[in-house]
Amino acid sequence: MGIYRLFAKGINYLAGRGLQKNKIAIAGSLDFLHRSRKIDSNYFDYIRLATLELVSEEIKQKQLQGEVAELGVYKGKFARYINSYFPERNLYLFDTFEGFDKRDVSVEQKQNFSSGAQDFSDTSVEAVLKQMPFPEKCIPLKGFFPQTAEGIEKRFVFVSLDADLYEPIYAGLRFFYPKLERGGYIFIHDFNNDAYKGARKAVEQFCSEENIGFVPIPDSGGSAIISK
Repeated sequence: MGIYRLFAKGINYLAGRGLQKNKIAIAGSLDFLHRSRKIDSNYFDYIRLATLELVSEEIKQKQLQGEVAELGVYKGKFARYINSYFPERNLYLFDTFEGFDKRDVSVEQKQNFSSGAQDFSDTSVEAVLKQMPFPEKCIPLKGFFPQTAEGIEKRFVFVSLDADLYEPIYAGLRFFYPKLERGGYIFIHDFNNDAYKGARKAVEQFCSEENIGFVPIPDSGGSAIISK
């Protein structure tokens, strides 16, 4: 057993209940993968980012052809890494860039999925593009989804759905899954987030309708992954 793994095991044992209470575990990550990892240790959600890095490598190794996208960009913190890990591909950025749309919030509240009260309006297209390592590859589409996707017939290899609410997530799955290349991935954020129950409902409903599976992962926001 490596020194790091032994140290982590000891810390977990000694700190035990304190770590468990705060839902924290110290563990090695891909100890036997003999290549350098492209992970930013400053990003707040290691599991989500590390999973993105791994699937980007799978997509490259399979030489899949297609674009990448995110629905629910906010300030572009996760989109920045999509842009970084897929530098040669166009990145479609779908967002109101003004916070939740009232039409989506209305459905959310009627179904008791969430209050839809969180404010995500403190952003802009210009601010997001400044975050991007390859802004020339970014295509921001401001407005109400799926209206902003009309006329787009591209194929996609990776999509992040981080719109929080039932309506845009379900619409995102309906739009992107048929356009997903075989071997591609869709990440759906907040699947296991009890503050946004509509995210789980959207995934479960869509997957039931299409007779496909999904994999939940233990990242900070409780994401689920669909692969084709």
